[in-house]
Amino acid sequence: MAEPAHLFDLSGKVACVTGASAGLGHRAARALALAGAQVIGVARRAEPLAELVEELGGQVAAAVVADVAERDAIPDLVESISAPFGAPDILVHAAGINTREAADDVTPKGWDQTLALNLSTPFFLSQALVPAMKEKGWGRIVNFASLQTTRAFPGGIAYGATKGGVAQLTRAMAEAWSPHGITANAIGPGFFPTELTQAVFDDADRAARNAAQTCMGRNGTLADIDGPVLFLCSDASSYVTGQVLMVDGGFTAK
Repeated sequence: MAEPAHLFDLSGKVACVTGASAGLGHRAARALALAGAQVIGVARRAEPLAELVEELGGQVAAAVVADVAERDAIPDLVESISAPFGAPDILVHAAGINTREAADDVTPKGWDQTLALNLSTPFFLSQALVPAMKEKGWGRIVNFASLQTTRAFPGGIAYGATKGGVAQLTRAMAEAWSPHGITANAIGPGFFPTELTQAVFDDADRAARNAAQTCMGRNGTLADIDGPVLFLCSDASSYVTGQVLMVDGGFTAK
């Protein structure tokens, strides 16, 4: 066990972050790198990933351009992820999609696309990377839940179903893999200014209503995600597994 001052030190660790091209994924990758980890950012868009690598430096960060929802490509993806710095010790699943289709308008394509990226990918990519974590006897998996893990929002039936599933997936991962030194937890963000929530923040009245719903009276900033990510990815959370940590300013407490 590390000394208290070093509990959040990730020196010598390798972290993989999906959805690292923007929003909370980008912020998580940055936080992990600044804590000492070597980081592999994975996303579909090459240019933002290249900017991330430039920002953090090539000795610290690498990029893999891929669609993580393509399940048949996961073996090749694992090789690409492991090539720059070795197999990851830390896996953060920040990639996600919200089609915002009303229940009566949900299409099979939108449903399948949402489940594939938000729920199936975190399991199958984790399953593929867990063997290397088992060999080391240490690993951290962080899924992304949501306010819709426990709340129903308009136009969120497919998204909410996946995020409810993420909570149970996280518990099941913990049951399966924590005996091998691998913790599995989830972060449940409130309203943060990201591409996924742009429509919310573009509506000033709606953003203000969301802020008023929290105990703190404000929406999240990207900096608010740093501490929770570092906590769940480090030795600071060595006896925490199977949990959903709501980072929502108390939205779900009211």
